[in-house]
Amino acid sequence: MTTDVKLKLGTRASPLAMVQAEEVRDRLCAAHGWDKSQVELVPVTASGDKVLDRPLAEIGGKALWTKELDAWLAEGAIDASVHSLKDVETVRPDIFTLGAILERADKRDRLIGADCIAALPPGATVGTSAPRRAAQLLNQRPDCKVVMFRGNVATRLAKLAAGEADATFLAAAGLARLGEDGVGHPLDVDSWLPAPSQGAIAVECRSEDEQAQQYLAALDHIPSRAEVLAERTLLLALGGTCHSSIAVNCDYTGGELTMRAVLFSPDGAERVEGEARFDAGDSTAPALLAQDLLSRSSITIRKLFESPS
Repeated sequence: MTTDVKLKLGTRASPLAMVQAEEVRDRLCAAHGWDKSQVELVPVTASGDKVLDRPLAEIGGKALWTKELDAWLAEGAIDASVHSLKDVETVRPDIFTLGAILERADKRDRLIGADCIAALPPGATVGTSAPRRAAQLLNQRPDCKVVMFRGNVATRLAKLAAGEADATFLAAAGLARLGEDGVGHPLDVDSWLPAPSQGAIAVECRSEDEQAQQYLAALDHIPSRAEVLAERTLLLALGGTCHSSIAVNCDYTGGELTMRAVLFSPDGAERVEGEARFDAGDSTAPALLAQDLLSRSSITIRKLFESPS
């Protein structure tokens, strides 16, 4: 049996991240006829996994999920990094490229603790550290109280079980990948929009590494790439940050994308919605939708977004 390593894949060491890296390894092996030993998983404990007592936006934002892997990738210690794309900054170093976007999993959030938002008890305490989830909840249920929940899936479920909140939200894709797809109740995207790129696994490599790009290209799912790149283009045009309350859903059908996006004030009292339909690969349309949303937003919402550089 040959054991020469074809690719070293860097990944966060969290249980979900490891499952996602294993999925990438399995797909690479299936696509290229490799043995599992030929794809080495290289885990790292990311900064974002070390500090769990404060909101992500207060301690450095999404870069805390990527900076260790970025350093390894830049210096050649690994050949590629596996990411949950929703956790990756919109602006990335030019030395990296998205070598593959795997077929997107379930985009929805799941509510754990009640059958639906309307079924939450009056004045319910809901745990989340995501501005999007908090604002979207308060828009529909202003009587609820939001408390901070951070940590991996098991940690947040344990906090819920310990009575720190009446309910919480988790991404359906993450739960399914961990074999917990029976936990909670899915929230329909018609009434509850997900985060940009939710459900998408991305594999990043060096822009100059043609061999890695060739290997990864076999995993790339064109419709999923079109959806998430459009959502990231919207986010870039908005100047969205970890403080921004933005929800978006983009669907690919026959080479065309339908995008629906909503901006919220932090307290959920204000909501601005827009929709666009355009050809896959059109980066102008998401930017125009972003411009339209901001033009109709109050200063309360606009101050949560930075002008793109």
